Amino acid sequence: MATHSPHKTDPQAANAARWTHPVAWTLCVVTFLLLWVGGLVTTTKSGMAVPDWPGTYGHNLWLYPWQTWIFGPWDLFIEHGHRLCGTLAGLLTIALLVLLWRHDERRWMQYVGIGALVGVIGQGVLGGMRVLLGDRLLAMLHGSIGPLFFGLTVAMVVWTSQTWHAATRDDSTTSLQSRLPLASVLPLASIASLLVYFQLVLGALLRHLPVTASPATFSTVVKAHLFLAAFVTLAALAMTWRTSVRGMPNAVRLAGRATGGVVAVQVVLGLTTWLAKYGVPDWAEQLVQTPATAIIADGWWQTHVVTAHQATGALLFAGVLTTLLLAARWAPDRASIVRSNRANVTSGTRATT
Repeated sequence: MATHSPHKTDPQAANAARWTHPVAWTLCVVTFLLLWVGGLVTTTKSGMAVPDWPGTYGHNLWLYPWQTWIFGPWDLFIEHGHRLCGTLAGLLTIALLVLLWRHDERRWMQYVGIGALVGVIGQGVLGGMRVLLGDRLLAMLHGSIGPLFFGLTVAMVVWTSQTWHAATRDDSTTSLQSRLPLASVLPLASIASLLVYFQLVLGALLRHLPVTASPATFSTVVKAHLFLAAFVTLAALAMTWRTSVRGMPNAVRLAGRATGGVVAVQVVLGLTTWLAKYGVPDWAEQLVQTPATAIIADGWWQTHVVTAHQATGALLFAGVLTTLLLAARWAPDRASIVRSNRANVTSGTRATT
């Protein structure tokens, strides 16, 4: 089996990764937590628990009495916690930007850091305007842009990693042939990434539908969400299967396997969410035993299952995006493939003559 031996990492690149990668990881984890808590804010309808912004009931955000926050109403605890988590993500983004400009010589990466700072500020302002204006459309945009920022933090984790810096791009014939399967991973990972993101947007639309929406509108959005879920599952599993072929770099293979695991968890959570929200369908009542205890609408069980489903969707987005980026790092470019094909044709012609 072909192996992919990385080149020796440039000492300066290794030093940059030593400074920037841990902060990028921390930002990514905090952003995922931010998405999870934000999902709880929406699911528990806590978005207006704090009516002012950027402060909390007239206090500075960080100086709001912790006793009132910790021991206060649940909706206040969730909403204020969401804001604290958001400001922490902003501070980490600033710290990462400073480290990128001090230690990372890649100019494009420095501009990515600037883009991340603009994104986190914009997302914070959008969330604040949603509170001040009480607008559901802004809430839906806030919920749709959040996964995009999370995806950017995932990409920054990949781009600042030792794996990225040490990835070999050897264009020798042997290495090129072993890397050709990566060319088929790229379109699958690209399609899966787009489908997962569109599914997250549909989920945000479903969670923020106004109470005045007609039953037909609600039914259409639910059916579209279910229909797209089937395509997301197929695309992600196809990508996972393709990353398991021989000669695949270990990092790409591991990312694919992790994504496959997240798909399995997400399917289970999706079914559980349906049962928690809508109960057992009429056609399945003979197959599934109805629980003896009733599920309370907007109760603890329902809200946490729905939120876990939404958060795991973001985790799935991280998986397919990581696979896409790593595959793109190792995959041969089109010119190399053309040269390889010409070499194969030439060698075959010589062999026949």
